[in-house]
Amino acid sequence: MNYNTKRRIAALFAVPVLLITAACGSDSDKNTSEGTVAEVKGKFGAQPDVVVPKDAKAADKTVIETVTEGSGATVKKGDFVRLDWTVEKWQEDKPLGGTWAQQTPDAKGAHPQAVERLGQPSQQLPEKVLNAVEGKKVGSRVLVQGSAGDLVGENLNPQSGLKTTDTLVWVVDVAGAAAVDSKAEAKGTQAAPEAGMPVVKAPSQAAATITVPKGEKAPTELKEQVLIKGTGPKVEAGQGLIAQYTGVKWEDGKKFDSSWDHGGATAFQIGTGSVIQGWDKALVGKNVGDRVLLVIPPALAYGSNPSSELAKNTLVFSVDILGVA
Repeated sequence: MNYNTKRRIAALFAVPVLLITAACGSDSDKNTSEGTVAEVKGKFGAQPDVVVPKDAKAADKTVIETVTEGSGATVKKGDFVRLDWTVEKWQEDKPLGGTWAQQTPDAKGAHPQAVERLGQPSQQLPEKVLNAVEGKKVGSRVLVQGSAGDLVGENLNPQSGLKTTDTLVWVVDVAGAAAVDSKAEAKGTQAAPEAGMPVVKAPSQAAATITVPKGEKAPTELKEQVLIKGTGPKVEAGQGLIAQYTGVKWEDGKKFDSSWDHGGATAFQIGTGSVIQGWDKALVGKNVGDRVLLVIPPALAYGSNPSSELAKNTLVFSVDILGVA
């Protein structure tokens, strides 16, 4: 059970994403293939305008181009990345999906973005498109153009109405990146729990054991405590937060999820409604290196989703904040 509530913006490819064939791309010159490559107008960080000449024939090979080169760190395999993206069908001036579809063109401040890890399956982007940002610098805008068959492959959702021969144009902005070890964890002396709060025992390289106090009623408001105080930068709304976590139900103390059960450190966007409200409210403003204890009532967890098996539960989390992208 994954607590993360990432939105799947466009169902261009069907789950499981593990069926998408892995492939890495490199910059391709327009002259190396027959046909036309779309022009991308607009500045990095703003909704792009994809321009295709009328009746132009698309390039016959997949093309990856750096439209704008950033000045930040170079993205490497295994890095966590925060991305804006959009995708259009050749000569149809209308996005099929993307992060920009969730906001107005003049939106300012934090907005929903994709947070992924290079080398791992994505819920939003085909692997070939995601891998295209490897070797690029933060602040870069990248174009990926190719057939749906090549870029999405057998994972193409039949309900999308797309054919494998249709040309798709993706534009991806690399907004942030960070390298964090999958086995990283918060370091330091852990504080004793405050009165009425659960007890956290966090063995190294394993899910935390969280003990709910006996006889205590579940709080009706969000409760939080910093158990280990980190010295890193403050977490800002809109960043990709990289963490280890363990979650249990207050009602029976049973674990329902842990990053340690899924290979270690995971990432998600914070402060934009991409995760449950309790996480957004509590973790923005904390420091990298913190270990945070959270007690989240249903109204700030899954209470608004009656179909969730956790809809009626108060959730308890131990969260190690490892980095931001």
